[in-house]
Amino acid sequence: MDFGFFTMPSHPPERSLRDGHEWDLNVMRWLDGLGYKEAWVGEHHTAPWEPHPAPDLLIAQAFRETKNIRLGPGGFLLPYHHPVELANRVAMLDHISGGRLNFGVAASGLPSDWATFNVDGMSGQNRDMTREALEIILRTWTEDGPWTHEGKYWTVSKIETMFGFLKPHIKPLQAPHPPIGVAGLSKNSDTLKLAGERGFLPMSLNLNPAYVASHWDSVEAGARRSGRTPNRRDWRLVREVFVADTDEEAWRLSVGGPMGRMMREYFLPLLANFGFLEYLKHSPEVPDSDVTVEYCAQRNWLVGSPQTVAEKLAKVYEEVVGFGSILVFGFDYSENPGAWKNSLRLLMEEVAPRVRHLAPQAAGTAQAAAS
Repeated sequence: MDFGFFTMPSHPPERSLRDGHEWDLNVMRWLDGLGYKEAWVGEHHTAPWEPHPAPDLLIAQAFRETKNIRLGPGGFLLPYHHPVELANRVAMLDHISGGRLNFGVAASGLPSDWATFNVDGMSGQNRDMTREALEIILRTWTEDGPWTHEGKYWTVSKIETMFGFLKPHIKPLQAPHPPIGVAGLSKNSDTLKLAGERGFLPMSLNLNPAYVASHWDSVEAGARRSGRTPNRRDWRLVREVFVADTDEEAWRLSVGGPMGRMMREYFLPLLANFGFLEYLKHSPEVPDSDVTVEYCAQRNWLVGSPQTVAEKLAKVYEEVVGFGSILVFGFDYSENPGAWKNSLRLLMEEVAPRVRHLAPQAAGTAQAAAS
């Protein structure tokens, strides 16, 4: 099992944009030093609790101050970018990274962002735009010109050489392109079906483990469309994690700390407004009023001593029948940075050795064993 990081990034509304950015950059340094494999940074435009509109600004700086960790947007909201401009920018970022870039994409799920950019998310326009944008980006990186794409939302051309020296020339360092990751939330997720169909890295966001188990069905459904065999080693699960020396200390620092505050003031009300609280319930009979921070900490979070967190992680692994990476959900512990850094350290030094045996077989190996 690999360990990584996923951050929205999340900061309390009173945190200045610069201070939040500096916190995130510092965490990236810690992650690299502790041996985390990867980190993903989200993009949002109208959520004061998720205040970073340009993940590549943070990532470009972080590449200069880290050595081994892979970094990537988690993900760029494709409806809000011109595909060719983004293709060139991401390719340049891949060169800056020295080949450590992951490329996360998303369709955007905040109605306030939809309204700001005049995208009709209720009809699924954001998903249609995402598919078209990604098609253009991949063609830009992999298909020589000249060609013209005349789509529903964009018309773009890869031109012939002009004047003998002007021509498209920017391609990623990693061939044919950086690994592509997509995140999914809902049951029968279209984005996770896309991951299966195209062989992208699927990421399941922080939900009840029993609900997340259905996400792999979506990946497999997408894979059947293109005749692919998906590999559970590629599957990332995002989860709230806090590790301390004792269960009591971990509970106090998580439920009673910034994790609890963000969930109480922002994330749970946000999901309630979307009608998504069911995604956090262990049973449909649980009333919405019972889905509190404490409920989530007991049912969904990985909180406790190293031994307790290892046991909870193993249980999640068994419930979803295996995955390749756990991604720690990021929080802003600027007022108590030592507690957050210690949690990240304990996860790698004390929890990881206890769950090292949890690794799904490669697809071909599993098929051979079953035959």
